[in-house]
This record gives sequence, structure tokens and C-alpha cells, in this order.
Amino acid sequence: MSSRAFLRNATLIAMTFEILAPICAATERWPSRPLTMVVPFAPGGSVDPIARVLTAGLSRVLGQPVIVENVGGAGGMTGASRVVNATPDGYRFIFGGSGIFAQSQRLHGHALYDTMTDFAPVALVAAQPMVLVARKDLSVRNLQEFIAYAKANWGQMRYGSAGAGSAVHLACVMLNAAIGVNVTHVPYRGGGPAMQDLVAGRIDYQCAVNVLAMPHIASHAIKPIAVLTRDRSPSLPDLASAHEQGLADFDASNWYAVALPKATPTAIVRKLNEAIVAAMNTRAVQEQMTRVGAELVPPERRSPEYLEEFFKSEIVKWAKAVRASGIVLN
Repeated sequence: MSSRAFLRNATLIAMTFEILAPICAATERWPSRPLTMVVPFAPGGSVDPIARVLTAGLSRVLGQPVIVENVGGAGGMTGASRVVNATPDGYRFIFGGSGIFAQSQRLHGHALYDTMTDFAPVALVAAQPMVLVARKDLSVRNLQEFIAYAKANWGQMRYGSAGAGSAVHLACVMLNAAIGVNVTHVPYRGGGPAMQDLVAGRIDYQCAVNVLAMPHIASHAIKPIAVLTRDRSPSLPDLASAHEQGLADFDASNWYAVALPKATPTAIVRKLNEAIVAAMNTRAVQEQMTRVGAELVPPERRSPEYLEEFFKSEIVKWAKAVRASGIVLN
């Protein structure tokens, strides 16, 4: 090698080191300041309590405050976009559900991000089952009776949801397609108003988030028909799942995961994953998640690699429900 070529290569190596050294040092020190978890919805919904349980556990594990930032708008896409466009240094990440990572990809005519190319998957955290509940005077006792009744009377029936394109709406779309009925949908401005009308008997059924349904089930104001999952839910252990009652492998759970901007260094992705898993393994987080109706996923489902494949399969699964609904949001 000539002396000129040697000097040129040495200069390139030195320049590369100057660029990479600060990045490596920052990765080694991470986290050295407070972190922000973006929750892409306004405060007070069903996502918020789960996110705050996780941030409390993460703060203890990381030794740094983890601050919840609620960023609502565009069905959650505004908050998700904030993370996609954030500096990929590990200090801002998203806590989102199936609506953010899966349903949005086919529900919106022009999605503001691509889940598979714009995020670095970190960890699948928890699931929150949907529950099929009916007005208390509907003359059915289980899912098979509900299916028979719906097939005979679907033209006169109505079901409610938290709004067109919401997770609870798409859960019922998936259910209706599975049992072969086309019931009239009544969208509300949130799950609360829809539940109020179900209690009052003004609609026939709803696919509700478990935490919203449980108090009304306990007071016998509504009739529980099935947990819309493959397995029973610890939050409603006496209620048989859809799978148990004849809908093989049916699962309309709302799940929650953490993701970082795509270009985040792998070492930081791993560190955040390890911290989340450590927090999930603490008794405090486990007990508090149960109180808010969330079910932590088992250890084999917590890796970044698992979440990446899970994203792919869930996008495909929910695309079918979106097509069946005929909804495209712009």
C-alpha cells in the first residue's frame, strides 16, 4: 500500500471513530436523563392506567423518571408520528395497542406511518380482552344461543361501539363475520355512552373492553356471553371464551406494546426491552396490571423479535376485519 493510500485510509478510520464514538458513549450511558412514554390518546381512557403502571415500574428499574405524554388526535396516529419522527436515542418511545400498530395500517386511506418500517419493536407487554355482552333481557344464555338468535333476528338487531373504526367496533365486525350476520352498527362518542345505552336496553349487544364491562356484569345490569379470546381471562374466570364455545381460535384481544423510532441503536432497544421485562417480573407491576384489567404476556412473547413477527400477523388479521367493515378513514 502506498503512503498516500495509507494516509487516506487512516483519515477515514479516524473520521469514522469521531462520528461513532459519541454515539457509543451515549449508548453506554443510556439512560442518563428522564424518558418519555408517548400514549397516543387523551388521558382517562382504558390505555392510560396500563401505561402508568408500566412507567412506574420502569422508573424503578431504570433509576430515571419515565414521564407519560398523552398525545391524542387522528385515532392515535398523531402521537405515533411524534415517536416515528423523534430523535432515535431511546428517550422517547410509544406505548400503543392493536389500533395503533395493526388496525391503523388498513383502516386509514393515508396512514401517517408504516408500522413495519418506521418502528423498532421493543416488547409486547399486555393484553386486554374484549367481552361480548348483551342487554340483560336478551333471551340467550351462551354464545351458541346468541349465534342462533342473531342469525334468526339480525335484521332487527343493533350493536354499539365507541365509534366507527374503534377497536371495539372492529372486534364486533370480526365476530359478526365469523358467525355470518350483518347487524346494524350504532357508533357512539366513546365506550361509556355505548355501555349506558346497552344497560338501558336501547341496543342489543356490544364487544366491550373488559374493564368497562366488568362493573355492569357484577351488578347484573348486562348479560355476559363470552370472552372474545381463545382462552379464558383471569379478570372473568367464570366466563367461557369464544373458542371454548365453538368459535375455534377466535381472538379479538386489544394488546399493548412498546416501540422506539426505527433507527434507534440495537443496544438501546435491548436495554429498554430488558428493563420492561424486569418491571413486568415485579410483584407490584403484576398486581397493579390485574387491578386495571390487563394481562401480562408470558415470557416467551416479550422479545423484540417476537414483537416484530406479531406485528406482521396482527396487521394481516385485522385487515380482514377492516375490509369487512367497509370503513376507510381519511
